[in-house]
Amino acid sequence: MWFKNLRADIKAAKANDPAARNSFEILLTYSGVHALSWHRVAHFFHKIKLKLLARIVSQMARFFTGIEIHPAAKIEGGVFIDHGMGVVIGETAEVHKGTVIYQGVTLGGTGKERGKRHPTIMENVTISAGAKVLGGFTVGKGAKIGAGAVILKEVPPYATVVGVPGRVVRIRTPEGEDTTHSGIIAITALSHEAKLEEQQETDKKTE
Repeated sequence: MWFKNLRADIKAAKANDPAARNSFEILLTYSGVHALSWHRVAHFFHKIKLKLLARIVSQMARFFTGIEIHPAAKIEGGVFIDHGMGVVIGETAEVHKGTVIYQGVTLGGTGKERGKRHPTIMENVTISAGAKVLGGFTVGKGAKIGAGAVILKEVPPYATVVGVPGRVVRIRTPEGEDTTHSGIIAITALSHEAKLEEQQETDKKTE
């Protein structure tokens, strides 16, 4: 299973990085591939209750790659962490295949929850540099998270989300086309909800 996941990770790197020349170079030099490989060792130790050893392995991976992944996080094969410096993936996070994560991304919690407190990232999601996805919700299949965005709520499938806090600015079909009337209604509803929240925050400050 470890070797199968490694092959899937290398394949994902070749598919998503135009600079990737061959599998051997990726295996030797790509910190994201190294971090995922170390993580799968740490995750194995965590599953068999050797939690201290798992943490030691994860901290060694962090030292060598700059990528911190909690040993309990569930990450499928075929995930690509590009560059990766500063990436943090929390304990209850789940990352599905086809996901692309750029440097400085955090899949974390808000510090208020118990149990499932880190996000679930579905297939083929792109999370751009510096984005923060915080909470125990789901980011839908094929979604795109803009650079520097802060995501605090569930993201619909094939949505594009930007800003602080994150707002849906576009919803596509699986074929990449903009959705019709239903998608426009969804975006309008989300924007209206965000405006209401902003107004409530302003009212609290002025009281």
